[in-house]
Amino acid sequence: MDDDYHDLIETWHGIIQGESKSWVLLEHGTCVILMQPQTDLAAQATALLAEWGPVQVGTDSADFDVIELANAPGWVVTCYHPDILVYVPPDDENMAGTSDVVIGLIGRARRDEDAKELNVIHIEDRRS
Repeated sequence: MDDDYHDLIETWHGIIQGESKSWVLLEHGTCVILMQPQTDLAAQATALLAEWGPVQVGTDSADFDVIELANAPGWVVTCYHPDILVYVPPDDENMAGTSDVVIGLIGRARRDEDAKELNVIHIEDRRS
């Protein structure tokens, strides 16, 4: 586990519900949950994110919802694919009192970056 990403990885361990879910985490905080994991989890996740992650304003890809976390600080930003989520920590840009719209835009931008760069930092393989 890369020390630079330890806190982010641990946060996702607390966010993901269900002990049997495999997931892949990318550099800017995007997590791809793999409901039907295939042989190569990284390849499956990056292919999914490359297709569904880029943001095109004025399309469904720009839509998001913001979920304030109950058991961890920060928010999860969803997108139009239910298995692609982005974590936005509360220390980003002095987030206290920030609106859901601003948090969502930050999360959406992170997803877009991850969809373009596709830098996997962690794979959680929960297949039995």
